[in-house]
Parts: sequence; structure tokens; C-alpha cells
Amino acid sequence: MAKLPVTADTKGRLRASKEQRRIILAKFENSGMSAAQFARRTGLKYSTFAAWVQRYLRVKRPARKPAMRLLEAVVAPTAPAAGLLVHLPNGARLEISEVSQIPLAAALVRALGKPC
Repeated sequence: MAKLPVTADTKGRLRASKEQRRIILAKFENSGMSAAQFARRTGLKYSTFAAWVQRYLRVKRPARKPAMRLLEAVVAPTAPAAGLLVHLPNGARLEISEVSQIPLAAALVRALGKPC
């Protein structure tokens, strides 16, 4: 495996800048290895490398929206819509089932409201 772009501090710990981590993570994605295998092969401490992967995935994949749930809707059959039903004072009923009947119904109600 190619040498990783990291530096060691005075205690021998590997240090990597954000850019170096990005390069390492890109190599990991292309390697086809598990995170444990990649860390072992490159000499990185697994827990450190796993934390890098977690942060990378969190940034790379924004929070997922919950999966869409589909539910079956059962609609009971109903009687055909009656439209508008007007109960007149003398017990008569006026049913309007089409929009074109509205002006005629309005004229009828006005006429019935006038004294004889």
C-alpha cells in the first residue's frame, strides 16, 4: 500500500490535516477494504480511523428524510352528491345539482320572498 500523507509527532502518534484525511478517506473508498482492514494495513489506529469515517459520512450524506410510508386508503362508497339543498319555510325543498342552476334558484328565492 502507498505511503499515507501523515506526519508523526514527538510521541510517534500519526497526525493528519483535514486535507490529508480527505486524501486518506478517498483512498479508503477506492480500496474496497473494510475500515478495520484499511486501518491495519496503513498503520492507523482503528478507533481514530473509524472516527474519521463517521465524520466524513455525516458530512457527505446529509440527514435523511424519513422513508415515505404508503398506507392503503379504503373509501366507502357514498351516494351521489346532492349538490345544494335549500329548505324553504313552507316545507318545500329546492335542490341545486349544477352550477348553471344557481341564477335560476336565486331568482326563485327572491320571488318567493316578495309579498303577494
